[in-house]
Amino acid sequence: MNSMKGHIVDVVRREIFDGELVIQDGKIVEVKRCELPEREKPWPYVMPGFIDGHVHIESSMMVPHKFARIAVSHGTIGVIADPHEIGNVLGVEGIDYMIRSGREANFNFLFGAPSCVPAVGGDIETCGKAIDAKDTEALMAREDIGFLGEMMNYPGVLADDKEVMAKVKAALRNGKPVDGHAPGLTGQQRDRYAAAGITTDHECSTLDEGRSCIKAGMKVIIREGSAAKDYQLLSPLIKESPNMVMFCTDDCHPDDFVRGHINLIVKRALADGYDLWDVLQAASVNAQRHYNQSWGLLQAGDPATFITVDRITPHFRVESTWIRGQEVFNYNASLPFHHDNNEHILDFDFPNNFVAAPITAADIDLDLKPGDTVHVIHASDGSLLTEHEEVVLTGNPLFDSRYPWTEVQKIVVYNRYVPGAKPVVGLVRGFNINDGAIAGSVAHDCHNIVAIGSSDEYLVKAINRIVEMQGGQVVVSPEEMLDIPLPIGGLMAPMGGHEIAFRTLCIQEKVKNIGCQMKSPFITMAFMCLPVIPDIKITDRHLIDTKNMKIIY
Repeated sequence: MNSMKGHIVDVVRREIFDGELVIQDGKIVEVKRCELPEREKPWPYVMPGFIDGHVHIESSMMVPHKFARIAVSHGTIGVIADPHEIGNVLGVEGIDYMIRSGREANFNFLFGAPSCVPAVGGDIETCGKAIDAKDTEALMAREDIGFLGEMMNYPGVLADDKEVMAKVKAALRNGKPVDGHAPGLTGQQRDRYAAAGITTDHECSTLDEGRSCIKAGMKVIIREGSAAKDYQLLSPLIKESPNMVMFCTDDCHPDDFVRGHINLIVKRALADGYDLWDVLQAASVNAQRHYNQSWGLLQAGDPATFITVDRITPHFRVESTWIRGQEVFNYNASLPFHHDNNEHILDFDFPNNFVAAPITAADIDLDLKPGDTVHVIHASDGSLLTEHEEVVLTGNPLFDSRYPWTEVQKIVVYNRYVPGAKPVVGLVRGFNINDGAIAGSVAHDCHNIVAIGSSDEYLVKAINRIVEMQGGQVVVSPEEMLDIPLPIGGLMAPMGGHEIAFRTLCIQEKVKNIGCQMKSPFITMAFMCLPVIPDIKITDRHLIDTKNMKIIY
């Protein structure tokens, strides 16, 4: 039996008191109120840990047990994880890999079953594996699957599509929540979407949209990730509806993740003057209650899972993190993290699905002539949305159209799952790559190869390096080529989080040198391929008007 003394932050009763947690066998057996003796070092504040209400761990490029190692350093004690990315590559095998990896860490993972693998299907895009309603039925019956992942096919829900609704009903029959994904949906359509049994949404990007979501009975998961940042517009919901709000990162790049996680959102909300209890309700409580988890809220009988911080201000520092009675992080010490007697066999297990062959410049030729109407994808830094621009050519848009030649580049998507597939080529502006190329096998959601570059020569070099590595990220400049291999599903590396973050920073610095000043160029590029987000996207099969779901070519 051991104990933890300090200023107890009781978020359930909304009070702070001096006390002691009595801990036995990983549980809090008693919460005592007591006077704290004077000592030289101030007593810490003991409070519930933070929870990421919606995350794709694959976006960190880390396997789950190494993701957890970074997360606990920021005071995160659990995540609601949708293995949607690896599901599109490897199907149920990929989900099982993530669960096995998560079990190597002393951490709280709640994995769901992806609902849209592929995201759209049909003739729109090619994924590595599909997860149909029959697969979903089996997954929903499993104890290690806690929810149905984001239902991106909201048109299918509104149309009462048989396959889509079979997945939703399978989750509801098994008493498991269904996550939502319905950007821009308001009014009666939002009400119908919620009435189908869908209870969260992390895609709200305006306050009116968030309020509409809550009015329909759905919880809003305020997202502050690497590419999509919605806190500024949605934060009033913390005060208006504290019981209906959670925080998430969704897609968090490794160089951002090593700097901070949900703790950064908490600090920002406190600095903005939001009530401490409302903020902790969103950061620590609501996800546990919504997903029926008991991860720890400092109550007698709870798991001894909590964090200690030095102060309750926007400038707090996480001093330690405890999971089920074990200290897994201390800012002033190096601690063991994995479960005892674990051989870490997953560090040598690299499941993948990659058969693409090298290409030549002829494979990505784009025949353009004056008088042609071309469709340009207009990307914006910090947004997943794109604008659809139609341009009648007076010349070649790569050289002498109405845009400066450096403003429009080719974007290539190349199927990595089917032998002999041909790349699809489009035009994009906003990346401003003027002398080089970037490429990656992270391309939401099917994760084919995607590349953007200023010349065919650079594009071919970048794409063929991805093929050679069987997945990864690469930047090509006139002087050199830098890369990160991602041999696990073409999405993750077996390296530690800080090493991945360092390599990522090196690559992104090189991306700036070739002209692109985006904060997260690889994540932004990855979302150029997601056909469920407006207005125009490109997949391995087509350029698509995603606002109207029409194939352009």
